[in-house]
Amino acid sequence: MIKLLSESSLLLLFVVLAVGAPLGKIKIAGVNLGIASVLFTGLAFGALSPDIKLPAIIYEIGLVLFIYCIGISSGEQFFGNLRKKGWKENILTLGAVVLVFLVVLSIGSVFSLKASHLAGLFAGSLTNTPALAASLEFIKGITPASLVERAAAEPVVAYSVCYPMGVIGMILSIVLFQRLFKTSLKTRTEVVDAEKLTNATVEITNPKIVGRAIGNLRRHQNMDVVFGRIKRNGSSFLAIDTVCFELGDLMTIVGKATEVQRAIDFLGKKSETRLDMDHQQLDMRRVFVSNHDLIGQSLRDLNLPHTMGIIITRIRRGDNDILPTAETTLQFGDRVRILTGREELGEASKFFGDSYAAQSEIDILTLSLGVAAGFFLGMIPIPLPGGILLKLGIAGGPLIVALLLGAVNRVGKLVFVMPFSANNTVRQLGLVLFLAGVGTRSGYAFRETITQGADGVTFFVIGAAITISIAFLFLFVGHRFLKIPFPRLAGMLSGFQTQPAVLAFVNEQAKSEQPNIGYSSVFPIATLSKIIFVQILLTILG
Repeated sequence: MIKLLSESSLLLLFVVLAVGAPLGKIKIAGVNLGIASVLFTGLAFGALSPDIKLPAIIYEIGLVLFIYCIGISSGEQFFGNLRKKGWKENILTLGAVVLVFLVVLSIGSVFSLKASHLAGLFAGSLTNTPALAASLEFIKGITPASLVERAAAEPVVAYSVCYPMGVIGMILSIVLFQRLFKTSLKTRTEVVDAEKLTNATVEITNPKIVGRAIGNLRRHQNMDVVFGRIKRNGSSFLAIDTVCFELGDLMTIVGKATEVQRAIDFLGKKSETRLDMDHQQLDMRRVFVSNHDLIGQSLRDLNLPHTMGIIITRIRRGDNDILPTAETTLQFGDRVRILTGREELGEASKFFGDSYAAQSEIDILTLSLGVAAGFFLGMIPIPLPGGILLKLGIAGGPLIVALLLGAVNRVGKLVFVMPFSANNTVRQLGLVLFLAGVGTRSGYAFRETITQGADGVTFFVIGAAITISIAFLFLFVGHRFLKIPFPRLAGMLSGFQTQPAVLAFVNEQAKSEQPNIGYSSVFPIATLSKIIFVQILLTILG
């Protein structure tokens, strides 16, 4: 069996995936490793023989696909969050990464550990796969060819020992912090409901707004709602911005419950009439956005109410409902709820594309161009003070390019964003390829480290101490000084740790969108800073 696995790379790859995937679903004390179990399965198989290992190209392709998909999907939200005072959250995250870097640097002198092992400690205690990849690439660039394989296994060994506690330690820290500081992840039902979109029908009774245009009034009153249709004298028509209010109008409103109620209180009174159920003249339909020409276009530029006679009242992106604004850009796979004339529904569906199959399609041209640009950026040497020279490498280069392309969505006719479902699929595929690759290539060295010395215990204790202490400090500063709501803060901690398993735990407890928002707001800067600092660590330690 060992000979068969060592001779067939494809067989080895799929055996590791087939064994590792179900193991990741096993919960111990309510926690599972998820897809990270593939790494440990790869280590187990690689430990059987030094000949059982996957080609390096496997994990390199996997890493690039994984990191590029993260950047493409996070770019728009990341830069949007920075414009909305998200810089405080990112400074907290960057500061925590720098602190871990300084701690690991000082540990090296106290325990006399190798620089490669310290790089693995840094990446493993922060459970960051791209940082591990950056350290491997850096080591390959400075190590003689005959010693590369052995040297590249050392950070993976330390990473693998620290990784489990990097997940469990974060969860334990969140649980203990709640008890010590009398806070909670659990979001009250009314808070969860307040985040959901709802709709209502209002009757216009405020004489002060008669004759005023809908658009001007909404901007003047800062109403965060969408007006759908108006019924006047038995006739229904779209509530476009140029329409003026009249007493007795019935109008549909979509938004969060508090915003809808605020609008009703100003405009008039809530009507018991279900105007949204009136399909005689206007009708609604959910359609998929698959028209290539619409991707990356803002609703302001499309100006659909005037050009197509369409109002978008909601956008379903992934599992979340989004209230559309003028700045909202359309993406592949969005499900938009459109309101238009009954006779125009068919033409409106064609306009958006409405193809379910398009959700799984990937533009190979733009994917290749984006990744290639990332490679070129990653190859550029970046001089730092003190004579340090680093490269972003195959992890950092594609991440930065992907973030920028994800923020702009498209360049001319080239659309760089991917459908939501396709992005998730490619991302997961890339991650398991990387984990299986580095696991099998480091398994035998891992076995030797664990069985022939006390280094394994040292790595575990140091990694656990770093993980738990930095988690408590992160939560303390964010909770006490920055006054960040705890569900969002716990999501930020998951993003700082770049750990979906921790986010899944937080989501299960909070049952709101706040953890996801916190996670996505800091994930890119956390990943990028770890990629850079692990290389600085290796450079300083020589």
